[in-house]
Amino acid sequence: MENNMKRIIQLALLGSLLISSMFVQANCFIARDKKGIISVEGDCSKRHPPCSTFKIPISLMGFNEGILIDATHPMYDFKPGYADTLEVWKQPHNPSLWIKNSCIWYSRIITRKIGMARFKRYVEQFDYGNMDVSGDRGKYNGLSSSWLSSSLKISPKEQIHFLGKLLNGKLPVSPKAQELTRSILYMNTLANGWKLYGKTGSGTLVNADGTKDEDHQIGWFVGWLEKQDQTIVFAYFIEDKEKMETFAGPRAKEEALQKIMSIKFEV
Repeated sequence: MENNMKRIIQLALLGSLLISSMFVQANCFIARDKKGIISVEGDCSKRHPPCSTFKIPISLMGFNEGILIDATHPMYDFKPGYADTLEVWKQPHNPSLWIKNSCIWYSRIITRKIGMARFKRYVEQFDYGNMDVSGDRGKYNGLSSSWLSSSLKISPKEQIHFLGKLLNGKLPVSPKAQELTRSILYMNTLANGWKLYGKTGSGTLVNADGTKDEDHQIGWFVGWLEKQDQTIVFAYFIEDKEKMETFAGPRAKEEALQKIMSIKFEV
C-alpha cells in the first residue's frame, strides 16, 4: 500500500512537471549593469542560434584580420548569386551598412576571406556559446551558415557575458577591432539621453533533428546602453508560437526597448 502511494505521488509530480513545462516561457529578457543583474525574465540559460547577432563576432574577426578597415571601408558590390532576400541587400555595402541592413552576403565575404581554420579558432577563443561551427548536417556550410538557425547556439546569459567582454576590451582581438565594432553598433540616442547600441537577429526554429521549422521564427535584440559612466548590457530573445508575417528580429527590438524603458535607471 505504501509503495503504491509513493508511486502515485511520483506520477502526480511527474505529471505536474510535464504540464508546467508546456507553459515555460521560451522568451527571455536579461539586463545587467556594472553591479550585476538588474532584470531577468524567462529562461535565459537555454541556447539558441544567434542569427544576425553573430555579425558582432564576425565584425571583430574582420577588423582584427584587416579585412574591414573602418566604418565605410571596404565597400563591396552586390553580385548575382548573393543572398537577396531583402531588396536593400541589392546594393553596395560597407561595414556600417552591413550592420544596419543585416546583409548576409557581406558576412559571407568576410568569413570566406578568414577561412574555416581561423574562423573556428576565433569562435573558440571568444568562448561563444556551444562553439559548433559545423553548419547544417551533411552540407559542410559552417563557414557561410553555421550561425543562421544551424549548429552554432548561444544563450541570452552568454550573449551579455560576451558583450560585457567587448565593452571592457577583454576579447582576444586588438583594441582597435573592439573599438571599431562598438562604433558601428551605435543605433541612436533615446529620449532619456541613453545611447543605444545593438544588433537584431531573425531566424527559424530548429527542430531536434536539425531540420528548420519554417513556420515559426526566433528573434534577438542584443546590445547595451551608455550614459555618462553608466552601462546597461541586455539581451532579448523571442520564439514565435504561430506563423508571423514580419521578421522576428525587429519585433524583438521593439519589445526589448519597451522593457528597457521600464527599467528604473539610476542617474
